[in-house]
Amino acid sequence: MERVKQFAGQLVGSSGVGALQRQNPDDVVITMAFRSPLCKARKGGFKDTKTDELMLELFKHSISQSHIDPALVNDIAVGTVLTPNAMYHARAAALAAGFPDTTGVQVVNRFCSSGLMAVTSIANQIHAGQIEVGLAVGVESMSQNPDMGGPEQSADIAAHGPAADCKKPMGWTSENVAADFNVSREDQDAYAARSFQRAEAAQKAGFFAKEIVPFAAYQVDAKTGVRTKVVVDKDDGIRAGTTKETLGKLRSAFPQWTPSTTTGGNASQITDGAASVLLMTRRKANELGLKIMAKYITTAIAGLPPRIMGIGPVYAIPQALKQAGLTKDDVDLYEINEAFASQCLYSLRALELDDNKVNVNGGSIAFGHPLDKHSPFVEDCL
Repeated sequence: MERVKQFAGQLVGSSGVGALQRQNPDDVVITMAFRSPLCKARKGGFKDTKTDELMLELFKHSISQSHIDPALVNDIAVGTVLTPNAMYHARAAALAAGFPDTTGVQVVNRFCSSGLMAVTSIANQIHAGQIEVGLAVGVESMSQNPDMGGPEQSADIAAHGPAADCKKPMGWTSENVAADFNVSREDQDAYAARSFQRAEAAQKAGFFAKEIVPFAAYQVDAKTGVRTKVVVDKDDGIRAGTTKETLGKLRSAFPQWTPSTTTGGNASQITDGAASVLLMTRRKANELGLKIMAKYITTAIAGLPPRIMGIGPVYAIPQALKQAGLTKDDVDLYEINEAFASQCLYSLRALELDDNKVNVNGGSIAFGHPLDKHSPFVEDCL
């Protein structure tokens, strides 16, 4: 409890970038961060690789990249959404990779932000003094686990408007955002083209090489059914040469909902991928002689009507800035999930963010999104 009070006091009693840059032995820091390539679901490099195989590969790399004894990891939080029997997959893969049975495993599901919540869960455990070292990962195979829409709602729940909206397709929410906040098709296509162009430029410049770890994967021969192991080392969803004009030629993905501005080009494609982050106290990192990459500060959670679910950043970002004692101009770079151009573009406008600070190397529209409930419909329109 005293450790929690000290941390709360640090946030409440300090303000500005300088305060956050102070080094305290109890700081939660990141000493390792990497990701797999992001590959098109059902078409790309991981289409024939099972979810637990992705997890196994991720955990093996986590051990080798961490430069610590895996027995030092007290707990692992796995962000995953559609994986059947997710806990069994995660625990089994961790053990098979080489983590001892003394390392705990938990599974976190907050839909598109599940990986982020895994980081938050581990960071909070460290802040509270419950653990000293923890691993946070996110894994999703949209190829192996397509969204089936979830169980049917009770009639009592479905009779409640906002509750019934929770079952609606994500494409419907994109159209609601476009209609409610006057985000035009032309502006969405321009934003999406910029995402592709930034990602293409960054990929060609080699910016992603330092964060991608090559993953072993499987390919199945369509004729013989034989599975062979290959190595995947590059994102394969970035469409080179994309322009606003080419995107403008695509038909609406959801003509049944007005204003019908969402297309397969200005929404994120479905994707397979994984990522891993190692967190610990600064004290422990110094003791182990590890290089500190970053310091974890805070997480903000904000709810909003399900019918416009994509604009969560409009509410969460100001909360996070307030908790950290920052202004929006103190932040050099922002990453906002591009599930749809409509929701991301409106978030930028509402927050009055400098576009040159947001998703500077492209976003989910270009790379794909390893969880995106709307995307099976969008993919059909490409």
